[in-house]
Amino acid sequence: MNLFDVYPLNNIEIVKAAGSTVWDADGQEYLDLYGGHAVISIGHTHPHYVKRLTDQLNKVGFYSNSVKIPLQVELAEKLGKVSGKVDYQLFLCNSGAEANENALKLASFYNGRKKIIAFKGAFHGRTSLAVAATDNPKIIAPVNETENVVFLPHNDEAALEAAFASFGNEVCAVIIEGIQGVGGIKEASVSFLQKIRSLCDQYDALYIADSVQCGYGRTGEFYAHDYAGVVADVYTMAKGMGNGFPVAGISIAPKFKPWHGMLGTTFGGNHLACAAALAVLEIMDQDQLMKNAAEIGTYLISELQKIEGVKEVRGRGLMIGIELPESLPNVKKDLLFKHHIFTGEAKPNVIRLLPALNLTKAQADQFLTHFKTALTGS
Repeated sequence: MNLFDVYPLNNIEIVKAAGSTVWDADGQEYLDLYGGHAVISIGHTHPHYVKRLTDQLNKVGFYSNSVKIPLQVELAEKLGKVSGKVDYQLFLCNSGAEANENALKLASFYNGRKKIIAFKGAFHGRTSLAVAATDNPKIIAPVNETENVVFLPHNDEAALEAAFASFGNEVCAVIIEGIQGVGGIKEASVSFLQKIRSLCDQYDALYIADSVQCGYGRTGEFYAHDYAGVVADVYTMAKGMGNGFPVAGISIAPKFKPWHGMLGTTFGGNHLACAAALAVLEIMDQDQLMKNAAEIGTYLISELQKIEGVKEVRGRGLMIGIELPESLPNVKKDLLFKHHIFTGEAKPNVIRLLPALNLTKAQADQFLTHFKTALTGS
């Protein structure tokens, strides 16, 4: 049997990792500023994380949600404290797409409506409704197509007001990333997020804050939407939540009342997933990683903005997009193969930085030095 060939692969095999450094099968060392799509939040193979998982695996690795799992309660309490949402409720699942899928389903249960407002450039996942709310027709199969999703221009308050004036009483929810990731590191403005909140309140629609990539401390605050001073009805999270272990969740406002069978999952909230997620929160808390993300991110953004040849630098904390001119199409490739630095990209020519939240200033400087060289084609 062959693998189903859907991933364009770099000819690199990673065999060892520690912190923000990885090594390939030939012994070559790389600086990891991408963390496997923003997944590595506390650094690779963090000792506390490894011990937490190992200790749990030596007790029990899995049992289903048909029994009490005290680790889930512990995780919910810790997440509430670190995120500042102590009165919210937690539903655990396995991936960002599942988190968004369940959030949209929950919203529809709440107000009995079907219409979803999403935005140009959005990416919410690849499952049925999540992909329908993703602005990429190429990955939306015919069976996923629905008239229930309306795409509006990003950061366009007038268009949002017009949409609610036209069909506001049909709107189930508005779903938005605090900072678009796949869309090119584009931040939702403070006034735009505040407008979403006020219109959702006015029309009894739900505000879903997609924090799958932009959340979990990456921007210097727990949820990227927090910078706008608004509170969402549901926050979705995944990626950095488990530092590589598949775990995701939705944080649900108190006004939602659950009933047995409303949502469900086989693997969500299993013992190992909870151990991984607890380890991440414990390290984030004790090492003040949100503060570090804010400080190192501010430094990187400031230094990048000084570099000649960069069109624009966008983002917040350690979620940074570097837009380059079309005349420099090979910088990401050169960073990887000539300078041994992993970064991400967004079309047409944006370098994405999504490193671990404990990235050091020395590692930031290492990147800046090599980035300047890569811009010259060296």
